[in-house]
Amino acid sequence: MLDLSPVLVLSSAIIFLLVVARLNSCLFKPLLKHMDDRTESIKNDLANAKSNSTNVDNIYKEANDILANAKKEASIIREQAYTKSKETADAKLEDSKKNLELRSLEFKSDLEKEVKALKKSLLSSMPQFNERLKAKISSI
Repeated sequence: MLDLSPVLVLSSAIIFLLVVARLNSCLFKPLLKHMDDRTESIKNDLANAKSNSTNVDNIYKEANDILANAKKEASIIREQAYTKSKETADAKLEDSKKNLELRSLEFKSDLEKEVKALKKSLLSSMPQFNERLKAKISSI
């Protein structure tokens, strides 16, 4: 039947155990250590990614706050500039109105003087017109 040699079986078992022990120390332990390190590295990377995501969200919120404040300040500045320019324009318009009113009053005054002078001139030359008119009528 089957002849088993105890020395061969024992030596094969010892060699198998030595090979398993050698593989365990040289291959399996470093491989398991590398897998554990890689798992830990992935956990750390995920934690960092979450932290970075939180930081990005905070920075995004801060940027939106800065933009909102800048828009408010721009609106205030624009409103102040509009008010200031409107006040300046109103002041210039008022000055122009006063200036035109003064010029209008001066023109009316000059016109009234000219009308009086013309009436005076016409009244002073009225006797001459009357004489010429009588002369024309008598010549007809």
